[in-house]
Amino acid sequence: MSDQLKLSRVARLNAFLRAVAAAPQSVLMLDYDGTLAGFRVDRFKARPWAGVSELLTLIQSQGKTRLAIVTGRPPEEIQPMLQLDQPVEVWGLHGAKRLYPDGRSELEDAPRAARKALDAMRALLSRDALGGLYEDKPNAAVMHWRGLSPRQAKAVEASTRALFQPLSKLPGLALLEFEAGLELRAGRDKGGAVRAILRESPKNVPAAYLGDDWTDEAAFEAVKAWRGPHFTALVKPDRRKTAADVWLKPPHDLRAFLTQWARALQ
Repeated sequence: MSDQLKLSRVARLNAFLRAVAAAPQSVLMLDYDGTLAGFRVDRFKARPWAGVSELLTLIQSQGKTRLAIVTGRPPEEIQPMLQLDQPVEVWGLHGAKRLYPDGRSELEDAPRAARKALDAMRALLSRDALGGLYEDKPNAAVMHWRGLSPRQAKAVEASTRALFQPLSKLPGLALLEFEAGLELRAGRDKGGAVRAILRESPKNVPAAYLGDDWTDEAAFEAVKAWRGPHFTALVKPDRRKTAADVWLKPPHDLRAFLTQWARALQ
């Protein structure tokens, strides 16, 4: 990266943080796996990077940030993982299920035919996971191949695509690709979750989104369409093509960003 490009991205971040400092309220939206925590084959062992929960707790306590986690996980899994002092707003299942801080939840519905086909696929893969790691969700059938050998992963991916692609053409269903996995799902994606959050937010509120996966690209695009001050960051060990404004390498760059956010609120 050229020095001029680095400087322009630093200038963009600084300008955004000045907007955060000047605003009575801001919105900070964050993915979980790969962004706030490193990936683990056993997802229940994916704890936040050191210091992240403490920084998010500090940001919460300052009372000027609407903090929302936007994740592919069921939303109920996030608070036990983050262990924040106050319950956090979570848009789980890639945005299809909303969990409010007070414990209320809403699951986006799907057309009857789509639901019937999806339930049949969930039942099939619960009996035979095709050699992969099957994850059952209320609105999706998810196949993972993280941790498998390249040959095994290729076989699982091919078998999964053969099952998922025909059904993804049904109204109300979609095929979602993510790193080392495929998901046949119903409901809004992360971009839809971001748009819903921003519709509820004050006009021109500063808004930021941090994520790592291909599924976060829709969220980056949704934030970039926001008319208020906005900022997006790809949080990933290695840089790749992305719609995000900047690349942050975890965990150091992530902690630095959250620290700068908290300082801006002071």
